[in-house]
Amino acid sequence: MLNRLSVREKINQYYIEDNQQGDLATRIFDRYSEGTLMIKAKEAGIFCGEAIIAEAFALLDPTTEVDQKIKDGASVQVGEIIAEITGTIPTLLTMERIVLNLIQRMSGIATMTQRISQQIAHTNARIVDTRKTTPGLAIFEKYAVTVGGGLNHRRSLNDGLMLKDNHIDFSGSMKEAIEKAKGFLGPMDKLEVEIENETMLKAAIAAGVDVIMFDNQQPEWIQQHIHLVPDFIQTEASGNINEENIVAYAEAGVDFISMGALFYASKALDISAKVVM
Repeated sequence: MLNRLSVREKINQYYIEDNQQGDLATRIFDRYSEGTLMIKAKEAGIFCGEAIIAEAFALLDPTTEVDQKIKDGASVQVGEIIAEITGTIPTLLTMERIVLNLIQRMSGIATMTQRISQQIAHTNARIVDTRKTTPGLAIFEKYAVTVGGGLNHRRSLNDGLMLKDNHIDFSGSMKEAIEKAKGFLGPMDKLEVEIENETMLKAAIAAGVDVIMFDNQQPEWIQQHIHLVPDFIQTEASGNINEENIVAYAEAGVDFISMGALFYASKALDISAKVVM
C-alpha cells in the first residue's frame, strides 16, 4: 500500500515545481467558483492511482469531493469514467496535469505487469521489478507493479542484501564478499548473489545463500544448470528480459524474473480530464 503521508509530500513537491509563481491561466476564474472534472479512460488497461486522485486535489482544497468509480487493479475500458472531482475551478485546473501524469504512468506500468504475468501464468515464476525506477517516482512505480500482479524485488537498498558483480569484484572474490555480508545480516534479512558462470554458481550454492540470480544468462543455460540449486535456495533470472523472451525464462524453472523493462519500456495509459458540463 502507498503511504498517504509520502504521497502528499511527493505531490506537494511536484506542485511547487510546477507552480512556483502561481498559475496565470486560473486567474480568469473567481477563486471560489466551483465545477466538476471528469477523469476518463481513452485506452483500455488496468487502472492505478486512487491515492493520487484522493490526495492531490485535497492538498490545495480539503473541501474537494472525489467520486472514485474505478478502484486500483480494476480493468478500465475506453470511454469509462474513472473518477469525478468537484471543487473550486482553480484547484481542479492547477492539479489536473500533475494527477494525469502520475496516474497515466502508474496505470501503464500496472497494465504491462498484468499482461506479462498472464503470459507466464502456466509456470511457477513470478514477475518482480528492479531499482531501475524514475528518480522521484519510485514509490508510485513500485506500487503500480504490485497492482498489476507483480512483486517488489527491493523497495530500498536496506530491503535485503544483494551482492552484484561490482560488489564481488571490489571484494576480491565471491567467497570473501559473502563471508563479510553474513557477518552483519539480521535474522529477517535475505542474501542474494549474482552469478555469471558455473564456477560462481557452485560457490554461491556452497556458501548457502538465500537467492541466486542468473544474470545475463540464456534460458537454455539456466535450464541446464538450475538442477544444481538445492530447494532451499530460490532462483531469479535477470538481464535483458522482455516480452519476447519472458516465457522461455519462466519455463527454465526460476522462481522470479526481474524486469527493468516494467519501468523503462512501459507505455503510459491514455487518460484525460474533461469538464462535466
